[in-house]
Amino acid sequence: MNFHVLLFRTIISSPGLVLMRLSLHFSSLLRWRTPCVVIIAACLIAMVGFGVRSSFGLFLEPMTVARGWNRETFAFALALQNLLWGIGVPVAGAMADRLGPAKVLAAGAVLYAAGTFGMAEADSSVVLYLSAGLMTGLGIAFTAFSIALAAIANAVGPQHRSMALGLGTAAGSFGQVIFSPIAQGAISVLGWHPTLWLLAASTLVIIPLAFGLPGHSGSSETPYHQQSLREAIREALAHRGFVLLSLGFFVCGFHVAFITVHFPAYIRDIGLDPVVGAYAISIIGLCNIAGSFLSGMVGQRWSKKGGLSFIYFTRALTISIFLMAPDTEITIYAFSVVMGLLWLSTVPLTSGIVAQIFGVRYMATLFGLVFFAHQMGSFTGVWLGGYFYDTSGSYDPVWYAGIVLGLLAALIHLPIDERPLDRMVHAS
Repeated sequence: MNFHVLLFRTIISSPGLVLMRLSLHFSSLLRWRTPCVVIIAACLIAMVGFGVRSSFGLFLEPMTVARGWNRETFAFALALQNLLWGIGVPVAGAMADRLGPAKVLAAGAVLYAAGTFGMAEADSSVVLYLSAGLMTGLGIAFTAFSIALAAIANAVGPQHRSMALGLGTAAGSFGQVIFSPIAQGAISVLGWHPTLWLLAASTLVIIPLAFGLPGHSGSSETPYHQQSLREAIREALAHRGFVLLSLGFFVCGFHVAFITVHFPAYIRDIGLDPVVGAYAISIIGLCNIAGSFLSGMVGQRWSKKGGLSFIYFTRALTISIFLMAPDTEITIYAFSVVMGLLWLSTVPLTSGIVAQIFGVRYMATLFGLVFFAHQMGSFTGVWLGGYFYDTSGSYDPVWYAGIVLGLLAALIHLPIDERPLDRMVHAS
């Protein structure tokens, strides 16, 4: 008998049996979401999502020249993007904690693509703010690597968590390594307008990858008492370490966003070839892979807050030496190597402290709140870069601010209490 006829008769005669079999088959499909698969899918999502946005700084000069805008106009659009990214991440994290990450990431990918395409078509500052700022910012928020990191944290045990978070962070940097030179090459060959189209299309790859993550965010941890999301947020905000961690992450955002957006233009301003800027961003991403792994290893063995203090102090020292060094390609590349090692090495340690103190049940939400502070710093760094350049013709005030903030961040991490809360101790 023909298979299709047999299937049809079976459906007609016994719909309940068919539904049961289909359900069992679907359940068996879900078993392939092993920790290894989850980590790979999350890493690829972080790579694409972070890689695309890290290339936006390459469009500062060609877009402002083509549209007749000043740098503050472009900078404010990306500053707004970072702000909306920060505002959206806690919301996206809460939705991922309730609905699962797959749906949130898929919806975010569509919004990310639409915003990037709108950025290409923007012919006025208002449209640029709405597309590159509002839409792309929210799209990045709903495809944020913080959601991917939360999925990784839930997929592995505490003994491997810091290293796994380092791997996820390194994957985001690998996206920066790939996308920056490709985007610069495409701008040179095709122009900035078609290149933005290509970047918009590439964000849609996140959709199929999202379904490699668990359909829910349930944790293997058994809480000492059933805690609601609202209680978890209230508990975190009342914890001094959580507040200090957020203030420190503000500084991280200030450094990273300012350099990502303005460093290629800064390199062009000092008389070097634009390709040096693309290579510099790529080198930062490449070295951050090693930095993230090292950070994960440090967090697995030693104090996470001590590692963070060291990173911020070294950033301040590196910027100081860079400003005193001659303006050469070697200086640019050396600075990129050191900053790359320190770039997102803060993320495994920061997210690791959140998971260590509060657990992973609401990690996407709680890390999203910390990340909001990071994006407030990003907004400040990007916007001030454009403002000071247009008013004074120099980025020096922002570089100096980065030094001071780095030193302050190194100090404020020292009083953080990294010990798990009492309810976490009782639960274990």
